[in-house]
Amino acid sequence: MNFIKMQGLGNDFIIIEDYNDKIIENEIELAKKVCHRRFGIGADGLVIIRKSNIADAKMIIINSDGSRANMCGNAIRCFTKYLYEVKHINKEEITIETGDGVKKVKVILHNNYVKLVRVNMGKGSFFGEDVLLKDKNTLIDEEIIINNKAYKLTSLLMGVPHTILINNKGEYSIEDGKIIEKYELFTKGTNVNLVKRIDDNNIEVITWERGAGATLACGTGCCASVVALNKLGMCSNRVNVITLGGHLVVEIINEEVYMIGEANFICKGELLI
Repeated sequence: MNFIKMQGLGNDFIIIEDYNDKIIENEIELAKKVCHRRFGIGADGLVIIRKSNIADAKMIIINSDGSRANMCGNAIRCFTKYLYEVKHINKEEITIETGDGVKKVKVILHNNYVKLVRVNMGKGSFFGEDVLLKDKNTLIDEEIIINNKAYKLTSLLMGVPHTILINNKGEYSIEDGKIIEKYELFTKGTNVNLVKRIDDNNIEVITWERGAGATLACGTGCCASVVALNKLGMCSNRVNVITLGGHLVVEIINEEVYMIGEANFICKGELLI
């Protein structure tokens, strides 16, 4: 089986094609094997391309620990570049079926190559039933005590559940994300984003990803951070988001969230495991 490895802001993925559903019964174990950084190729997740009846292609995302993700912002940019440059879906607007519905993406070209990808990420939701909170309607700028430590948290669904923790003074570390992810309030776990506000148009985000751990960047996490800070009156509608792996632009237009960023190829080869 052939593969291509790609990355978006250092968030890396193994991409394989499975148009005939040949690996569907073994895809979880395959993901854990190929994503292992000692015994496999090494990646944050496995991305599978399948046929779609409602879009140009279907994207399946499996995290490195074998858990599934409905959506991933960095992965969908890589997926889009793959469709345009490898599968020759030569349209400036491409539709992709995900676990979070059909996403509309636009390629921004330079010399006939994909320079940037603009993704309509949909709307964020603060409803507790969407975030899968235990016995709470919302969690917005609320202090929660976990292991005798206070955290002021805001949670929302941005394709997948995200929880925002303001970290302007650097008082929290990525290890706090690991603790918050598994807290009983989040019945299916949560991604955790430590956010430093620079000004209205610039923020820094460090993400602990549910199912993958600490990553260099998280596209849905960047979007969720902007939506949360915008709701709290802490940023504008268009924000440059700085991550450990690079930066994205996130824009809110009529409550719709748009993410603009790069995606890049790393290598290609043949799976032997």
